[in-house]
Amino acid sequence: MRVLAIDTCLSACSVAVLDGERTAAWASEPMERGHQERLAPLAREVMARSGLAFTDLDRIAVTLGPGSFTGLRVGLAFAKGLGLALERPVIGLGCLEVLAAPFAAAPGRTLALLPGRGEAVCSQVFEGGTALRAPVLGQVADLDALAPVARIVGAPDLAGEALPGAVRAPASTPDAAVAGRLAAGRRPKPLVPLYMRPPDARLPGGRAPP
Repeated sequence: MRVLAIDTCLSACSVAVLDGERTAAWASEPMERGHQERLAPLAREVMARSGLAFTDLDRIAVTLGPGSFTGLRVGLAFAKGLGLALERPVIGLGCLEVLAAPFAAAPGRTLALLPGRGEAVCSQVFEGGTALRAPVLGQVADLDALAPVARIVGAPDLAGEALPGAVRAPASTPDAAVAGRLAAGRRPKPLVPLYMRPPDARLPGGRAPP
């Protein structure tokens, strides 16, 4: 299975190419803005380093959030357009799942945490690589109800003094290579983005963009 994986949901633009179990090429550039300008050139560079052509790919993987409105949609639009052009399936993955996946074999529960709107946090709990609930947008004070948790990943400092017994993993963004490995074994499903807050832009009549 050859997979091109993309993440632009948070503060990085990341692309990886998986050739079976091997990461054929990978790149990640930190950025708060500019994903739209950088993603296509970075994908071409990573594909060139992998030694594969776009037509060699079996599927495309893309993170679906939670994340910023603009960054998330840049990655999703690129993945959908490429999948359509190549006639390849596009597999969507949640950022929280990708962040927790490296700890799937570790004992205990993993809490993946990302900033939400204002002082809210977006969280999801996993055990053995399986999500125990859907992503939830709530307050830090609510996290204690999730105990016991063995570790906190993503943006662990957001937990503050909640869950004091949990190990805080270093802060990180989703790894496109991890997303690619997860996507290799998934069936295609409708691509539904998950935003951490509603978009600031409004259509005529006050409606948010779809």
